[in-house]
This record gives sequence, structure tokens and C-alpha cells, in this order.
Amino acid sequence: MNQAGSRSLAIDVMRGITLALMIVVNMSVGDDLVYGQFAHAPWFGLTLTDLVFPTFLFVVGAAMSITLDKYRRLGDGAALLRIVKRTALIFLCGYLLYWFPFFHFGPHGQLTLLPVAATRIPGVLQRIALAYGAAALLLRFGGHRAAVIYCAAALLGYWALLLAFGDFSLTGNAVLRLDRLLLGDPHLYHGEGVAFDPEGILSTLPAIVNVLAGYFAGRALRGRGANYETLARLLLIGGLCAATAIFWNGVFPIGKKLWTSSFVLCTVGIDLYVLALLVYLIDLRGKRGWTYFFQVLGRNTLFVYLLSEVGNALMSLTHVGDRTVFAWLYEEAFRPWAGVRNGALLYAMAYMLCCWCVAYAMDRKRIYLKL
Repeated sequence: MNQAGSRSLAIDVMRGITLALMIVVNMSVGDDLVYGQFAHAPWFGLTLTDLVFPTFLFVVGAAMSITLDKYRRLGDGAALLRIVKRTALIFLCGYLLYWFPFFHFGPHGQLTLLPVAATRIPGVLQRIALAYGAAALLLRFGGHRAAVIYCAAALLGYWALLLAFGDFSLTGNAVLRLDRLLLGDPHLYHGEGVAFDPEGILSTLPAIVNVLAGYFAGRALRGRGANYETLARLLLIGGLCAATAIFWNGVFPIGKKLWTSSFVLCTVGIDLYVLALLVYLIDLRGKRGWTYFFQVLGRNTLFVYLLSEVGNALMSLTHVGDRTVFAWLYEEAFRPWAGVRNGALLYAMAYMLCCWCVAYAMDRKRIYLKL
């Protein structure tokens, strides 16, 4: 049983599980070729894939319960500098990831810089950076009371803003209107068929609540220890969050792409239940023989994620005949013997295992890259 103040193995494992799932779902060969749970819900609704990103924010917050304690020994100026620096570096990594490979060959074979004017600005790492930075600053300079007040104000205020300045549709929501006003269409995601970014500026406000929820869960584990009382608290609060989300869903539907307030509460509730299950298995029952696989991924989270995304991009940019390497590998190496959906799943899992091998080699050599 973990004592109060010690690092939680359950949180480390949860981070590794989340990264593994993130790599698998990001290797989708197409929504019509994968099992439904490995594709995002079309607009409202919830799938396994929709849970991955908010869970990643949750474990970012859980890790903050350790890092912010270390920052307490620093003055306000030094702590502010570290938070801002880390936020900026993570945001920059995300932006460069979307700008990659930076150059392309022009119509006459000349090497040309990809236009910054058409590069997406919001994104996954960008939201992680902003949500981390906002949550860390709020906790450092406002304290726990301010963080709790923010959670309530953000969830209710976001609902009010969407009602006041649009509707809940793809083209009529306030998230899109603000992004178009501040960023412009060329800097947004176009995967929905129109310019709309699921990691938009306004919808980052409720996403900060996912980080803060993870922080309070991590702090509870460190402060009270991994015991049945802590487990009961996680389950109780998780159940309240999930019940509130289900009730709220009737007027503010659960949906990742708008990151609705009901979606936040629903995912926080699920994350608290998952964390409670991991605490029970790992800390209370001592079932640790399976955890190393996920610990390896969790020890170099940012590097492995960037590696997976760069590798994915390179396979989509290079060709074998008239097909990308990404499509060729799926169609030639997996689909013929495993079938369409099983082949897509095994393809994604094989790619995740390749990334794991890199993380394993780094762990064996004790190479840990952190910002």
C-alpha cells in the first residue's frame, strides 16, 4: 500500500495506457474502415477514442500535483518563468508538428518553404500547453479555492457563451466564430469538411477543468495515500460527475468536438473510476507484473508522442507507386489476412509497439527527455 506523499504508480500506468491508446487511435486508416470505438463520434456522443484526449489532460493534471509541490520552494518569479517556459515549449512542439515537414517541392522541382499562413495554429499539444499553463498559474497564484471556483465558472460560463453567441451546430457555434475572428480559416482544422477546430480557443476554457480534476485526484492520492478511504472518495466524486453529465446531456449534449461542459464532467467521472480501478489493482491488490509495459511509455511521454506523429506523417508523405506508405502497409501487410477492421486495429497496434520499442530502448539506457 502506498503511503501518503509517495508517487502513485497507478497514475504513471494511467499515463502510459493513455499514450498507447492515443497512438492507436491516431493511426486510423479511415473512420469507415475501423471499429466504431476507434473513431470519434460524428458530433455529439462518446466513444473510446473521444476519451483519450481528456484523459491525457487528466494525467497531466495528476503529474502537476508533484511538480507544483517542487515549485513551492521557488519564488513567484522563478515559478512563473518555469510554467511559462514549459507552456511555450509544448505549444511550439505542437505548432511545428503541424508545419512539418516545413518544405515541399514546387511545380518546377524547386524546394519551397511551406507557407506559415496556411499552418494550423490550434492542436492537441497546443491545448495541452495552454490548459497546463492556465491550471498551473491558477493553482500557484490563486490556490485551491480559486481553482474550484474556476471549474464551476468555466463549465457554466462556457454553456452560457455558446447559448448567447450561436448554437451547438458545426457551423453556427461560438467556438468557430471566435477562432475565425482571431485566427482565420487557413489556421484552423478542416477535417470536418469546413474550417472548424476541435481544439479551438474558446473550448480550451472547459478543457482546463480536466487538468484541474487530475490535479485534485493526484493530490488526494499523495495526501491521503492509496487506501480504501481514498478509493471511496474517487468513486463517489466520479459517480457525481458522471450523474451530473448525464442529467446535463439533455440540454447541453456530451460531445468532444465542442468540448461541452457535460463532456468534461462525463470524462472526469470515467477517469476517476479508471484511476480508482488502477489504484485497487496495483496498490491495494499488488498486481504489478503487467505495469512495466505502460510505465515505459509514460516515462518519455512527449518524445514518444512526437515520434509517433512524425512517423505517421512521413508514411503519409512518402509513396510506394501511387499509394502512400501508410496505405500500402495496411493494404498489403495487414488487410489481406486479418480483414478490414481487424487489419486496421492490428496495424495501429503494431505501430504502437514499434514506438514502445523505442521507448523501451530509451528506458534501458535511462534516457528520459522532459521539458
